[in-house]
Amino acid sequence: MPVPLPQLQTEQTSCVDLLKALADETRLAVVRQLMGGPMRVGEINAELQVEQTLLSHHLKVLRDVGLVSAERDGKAVIYRLAPHVEAGKPGPGINLGCCSLSFE
Repeated sequence: MPVPLPQLQTEQTSCVDLLKALADETRLAVVRQLMGGPMRVGEINAELQVEQTLLSHHLKVLRDVGLVSAERDGKAVIYRLAPHVEAGKPGPGINLGCCSLSFE
């Protein structure tokens, strides 16, 4: 059974912090990948083709602001969008609570 990893976010992450985290092209690409459902690091990297250490850094930043959650499943770590990050409606996008991002 997957075990949740500790999340490093504060109780109140500001909209500015969320947008700063998403201002990086790689982090935005990770979020877009996770919109399709939970993924392991190797699966994310197969699409993005970045150095493993760099991808780990970006995933940590996303976890720190609470956009992404992580669960350990044996030796693997499964990443997914945090439960409060809702899919945008009607098209592809996300609702951050403070604002919505649309990917068109």
